[in-house]
Amino acid sequence: MGGLAWRPLQGVDRSRLREARLQAHYAVQWLARAARAYVAPKADDSHTNLGWDDALGGFTTHSLPDGSRLGLRIADLALALMPSDGVRLALNGQTEADIRAWLGPHMNAKGLDAHSLDAPSPYEIPQFAIGSGGRYAVDGQTLGELAGWYANANSVLDKGRQDLIGRNLHAPPVRCWPHHFDLDTLIYFDTKDPDDVRTMGVGLSPGDEYYDEPYFYASLYPAPDAASLPPQPAVGHWHTHDFTAAIVTASRLLAVQDQAAEAAMFLKSATDFAIKQLS
Repeated sequence: MGGLAWRPLQGVDRSRLREARLQAHYAVQWLARAARAYVAPKADDSHTNLGWDDALGGFTTHSLPDGSRLGLRIADLALALMPSDGVRLALNGQTEADIRAWLGPHMNAKGLDAHSLDAPSPYEIPQFAIGSGGRYAVDGQTLGELAGWYANANSVLDKGRQDLIGRNLHAPPVRCWPHHFDLDTLIYFDTKDPDDVRTMGVGLSPGDEYYDEPYFYASLYPAPDAASLPPQPAVGHWHTHDFTAAIVTASRLLAVQDQAAEAAMFLKSATDFAIKQLS
């Protein structure tokens, strides 16, 4: 698909991908902790969302008070203070306590209170051994595949966002929300009634309790009647349990020849329907 910087992906064992995803999900909470501690708060919690940085191959926070950002490179789970000045911590073999012991002094050196990192999280994430004292164990091949999904999603979702803006929709920048660890843009539709909230979320989940693999989605709220949902392109399907969204899973995309074109076509079809339904 012209203009999309898409990395061809080969796929990895799902159990390894699940393990890598959970480790990365825990690791990215350090970025969320720093954001909650040091970035000016916003009512919608968007001060804690994260941007994809292609040069880093990972996520970064909004700017901290001194203009720096905390980043996490996904392929090897390395924390980095940016702009890059060589201050990095490879998480392989580390515990959460080890990471706190490393990060705290660096925050103190910026004139920031390291104890602010210890505030409890306002949400829960899936239970995993790291949360009870386990050590990170980096699987570079599988984390590299996960990084590829995020990089591809950032590219295709940003292209889709530009198209939505061209259709006079307010599509916020594509960002990662550390609670669910998905990368998305959430569009609110104008209505005359303030109680009539209509949204479309377009994004990538790295996998969750619904699908044990990455998947692209275009969700609609309020959910239309299931009987009114149109057929999806061959790679996609409708999900209607707990939420309504057009879905295309990693395994379905990996089976096609042009992954970028199929992903873009799927998202275009799904968002066209959502816009017609919600406008």
